[in-house]
Amino acid sequence: MATLGTQNISTSYVQLIKTIGLTGIDGTIQTITDGNNVSSALQLSTAGINSTGTLNSVGATTLASSLAVAGATTLSSSLGVTGAVTLSSSLGVTGAVTLSSSLGVTGIATFSTSINASSGTATIGTATISTATISTATIPTINGVTTFATGFTSSTGTNTLGTIASTTISNTGLVTVGTLEIGATGPNITKVSFGTAAFTSATVAAHNGVDATTGTFTLTGAALGDIVFGSLNSLGSSTGTVNIGLSLYPQTADVVRYSIQNQGATAGTIPAGIFFATAMRFTT
Repeated sequence: MATLGTQNISTSYVQLIKTIGLTGIDGTIQTITDGNNVSSALQLSTAGINSTGTLNSVGATTLASSLAVAGATTLSSSLGVTGAVTLSSSLGVTGAVTLSSSLGVTGIATFSTSINASSGTATIGTATISTATISTATIPTINGVTTFATGFTSSTGTNTLGTIASTTISNTGLVTVGTLEIGATGPNITKVSFGTAAFTSATVAAHNGVDATTGTFTLTGAALGDIVFGSLNSLGSSTGTVNIGLSLYPQTADVVRYSIQNQGATAGTIPAGIFFATAMRFTT
C-alpha cells in the first residue's frame, strides 16, 4: 500500500479493486470493480475465474485438465496440454504445440510451425499445416482433392486418397489402385488378373481341317470382355516346337479358353508346360 500512503483517501480509493458483494469473495461469481464501481473483465469466486473480455497468454500455458473453447484461440507462444482439448472454432498457433493427450478441432486449424504428437490421438477436421512432425497419430481419410508440393510418406497403415495431383509418384512398397487412368483422358484400367495353369501334352494333326487343339483353364478374376494374353512355356525354339499360334479369351467368369494352331507346318506333339495368362479390364 506504499503507493497510497501519500495520497488522500478521497483521491486514491478509485485505485483499489473490490467485489460487488459486501461479504467479499464467496461461492458466487462476482465482477471485480474499481473504487468507482467501474466493472473489469475479471470475475472471481471461490470456485473459479471468468474473463468477459480478451484472455491473452504471452508465456507458456500448461493445463492440467481439459480446455473447452467456444471462440477463436490465438497463441503467440507454446501450448502444453496434458488433458483433453476441444475447440469448437479456429485455432491459430505460431509457436510449438506438444500434446501428451488428445486434440479435437472441429473448426479450421492453422499451424505455422510444427506439430509433435508423441502420444494420444490427433483428430483434425480442416487443417492447414505448413510444417508438421507427427510421430504417433491417426490421420483421417482424405476425400477431396489433395496436392502435395513435396513428399507424402506413410511408413505403416492404409491411406485412402481421393484425387492426387502430382507430376511424379514414386513408391517402393505395395500400392493398391482401384481405377487407374492412363493419360489425360483415359482409358481407365479397373482390373488385372494373373494366373498359371498346367497344360498336358497334346498332338496337333498337320494338314487337316481342324489343325488345332483347344481347352480351358481357371483364371480367377477374369470376366467376359476382358483382354486376355499369355504364353505357354513349352512353345518356342528352345523346345523345338515352332510355327504355332496361341490365342486366349474369356469363356465365362474365371474361365479362359485357349486355342493352339499348328498352321500345317509342323505335325507332332506339343510338349506339356504351363500357361501364364493375364486378363485386363478397361473402361472409357
